[in-house]
Amino acid sequence: MAVTANGLTVGYAASLEQFHPTEAVELSAVAEQHGFSGVMAADHFQPWVPAQGQSAFVWNVLTAVGERTTGDFGPGVTAPTFRWHPAMVAQASATLAAMYPGRHWLGLGSGEALNEHVIAGYWPEAPERINRMFEAIEIIRKLFTSSLAGKDTKHAGPFYKLESTRLWTMPEVPPEILVATAGPVTAKRAGRHADGLITVGAPLEKIGGLFTRFAEGAREAGKDPDAMPKVLQLHLSWAATDEEAMANAMHEWPNGGMKFPKGDVRSPFDFEQMARMVRPEDFAGRMVISADPDLHRAEIQRYVDLGFDRIYLHNVGRNQREWLEVFGRDVLPALSR
Repeated sequence: MAVTANGLTVGYAASLEQFHPTEAVELSAVAEQHGFSGVMAADHFQPWVPAQGQSAFVWNVLTAVGERTTGDFGPGVTAPTFRWHPAMVAQASATLAAMYPGRHWLGLGSGEALNEHVIAGYWPEAPERINRMFEAIEIIRKLFTSSLAGKDTKHAGPFYKLESTRLWTMPEVPPEILVATAGPVTAKRAGRHADGLITVGAPLEKIGGLFTRFAEGAREAGKDPDAMPKVLQLHLSWAATDEEAMANAMHEWPNGGMKFPKGDVRSPFDFEQMARMVRPEDFAGRMVISADPDLHRAEIQRYVDLGFDRIYLHNVGRNQREWLEVFGRDVLPALSR
């Protein structure tokens, strides 16, 4: 896994909701040229808001990223719960890990209506969605383990069934399973059942609480939490001027200023209507919006100091190449463990 010169792993969050897949892959390669160590890309069926304008198939894009770069990469995150049966996610992930040994990781979440409701099924409350996710993880883990041993496996649970089968294409080492969480109960279950944790930027005390619960769950399962990856996706807006940085946030990423849960919103056009209520002050304390690279560096450093192993940066504007150059020159080298 590639790392920056000072030993940190700071990667690029490729926004498939904003950029045509060909451009997203090209930007991932440019990011690596500027010192970014890997690529995270979300599994979306729709963009957040219509202004973003894209939503490519993440598994195709990740394959191209694997060909064009040398660092780590994975979906941050995919939901093996509604659009996907867990067996299909396991097969997709195992194939990437077989093609690019030691580079691919599997980020899993419980899903959002924006992406999952498109199959027109019942959209349950959050507790059921979380239970579905952990049953899906059980199936994926079974498939990885049994397939490496040359055996079939099967499953019958509250939400899923799997007839006796195996994955016929497997890597020598299965990809690590990282679970996305922003809540303490899910964090503890993730510690028990996953290999690592993914979360997004939030107040440090809240994330510290997630780390504590994650560690409790890991120790209950006989694992060392200090050896398990803690992964952060950090949204930010940098541009040549503060005004441009704010304009980018307001136009491209208004959901960053929405202070309410978004998991039940079904349409980019609904998000667009909600975005009319967002004001510049709503971003305060939620993401850094500034032309000063040092302000961004200080924010990233806070998360490094908290204990994150890998951080993937998402600049919300269209000015990706300029941003990658500036951060590769002025921000990444100045970060320290």
